[in-house]
Amino acid sequence: MTADKTKAKRVRVTWTRSTINRPEAHKRTVRALGLRRLNQTVEHSLTPQIEGMLRQVCHLVRVEEVESA
Repeated sequence: MTADKTKAKRVRVTWTRSTINRPEAHKRTVRALGLRRLNQTVEHSLTPQIEGMLRQVCHLVRVEEVESA
């Protein structure tokens, strides 16, 4: 296997839209992603669990793939 296949992809998640008037599950998901305030950015390894969380709140966050050095 090559190094690319063994290394997990990384994504940068930025919280861009408020969770006011959104379902409680969306609010909890944003918090579980490690986002505490608007325009905050965090990085995560792209696992199936993180993919599902991002899919649930895709209308509230911006996701960018991080290039590995």
